[in-house]
Amino acid sequence: MVDWPTYNETLVRRGQVLLDFDVVDRWDLELSQMNLGKVGEPYCYPDSFIELLGYMRAYFHLPYRQTQGVVMAHANNVPKTPHYSTISRRINKLEIKINEKLGNDIIIALDSTGIKLANRGEWMHRKWHVRKGYVKIHIAVDIKKKRILSLEVTSEEVHDGKILKKLVDNASANNNLKGILADGMYDSNNNFRYLSKNHIRPGIKTRSNSKVKSTNCHARNMSVIRQQTNLKSWERSVSYGYRWMAETVFSSIKRTFGEHVTARKFHNMVKEIFLKAALYNMFNRMT
Repeated sequence: MVDWPTYNETLVRRGQVLLDFDVVDRWDLELSQMNLGKVGEPYCYPDSFIELLGYMRAYFHLPYRQTQGVVMAHANNVPKTPHYSTISRRINKLEIKINEKLGNDIIIALDSTGIKLANRGEWMHRKWHVRKGYVKIHIAVDIKKKRILSLEVTSEEVHDGKILKKLVDNASANNNLKGILADGMYDSNNNFRYLSKNHIRPGIKTRSNSKVKSTNCHARNMSVIRQQTNLKSWERSVSYGYRWMAETVFSSIKRTFGEHVTARKFHNMVKEIFLKAALYNMFNRMT
């Protein structure tokens, strides 16, 4: 049963965070620290202020010019308003990290999804046969709190299984991982060997035609035997049903921020997606 008063209050707090210009209280102190020892022209705007504009722009789907207009209209205490070109340049230079720290015995779900490179409607695709392609988002999600612990952005050609090591490495930097849950796209001897070496329980669905071979990783052979003997029992033992938490996170991100990126350069696309993921985690911590 949904606690609607609490849920409504959470949505109100989101608006407070997105338009919270209290960063001006630390403006001079942060700028002095950023400019300490800097060679060349000093910074005029602290990173916390630029990051706030990045979050605001991502959530409200604002172009950079309108972002400048919002600051001019609502941030009366800001010492000076940055030009939209400055906002664009500084946002795309921010170092946005997904470094959630949740503790020990964490189980993560791995999955990927595509984000469109343009917001053209279905009619344009069918009439003009236009296809811009998409970028691929790979995430590791804590199955209990539905929080993103690791994120990678690649081109659409990159296979999911190739990204498992990066996702797990990043997620385990601040957390002690107990196990992972993933579909058959992550089924490979290299991935099973990597997980066994790091004492992480593999909850990976193996291919239905898999064979037990002496050349295979021992952990993969055991998973093949257990799944082919009694798949339902194996799924219960590793809590495989919770793998859908990754799909839930993807659905939430796309409903909140849209299914496309506005950036045109790949580096800027990555920055935009990391901003959205960091903001999703921020909203998740409010609940």
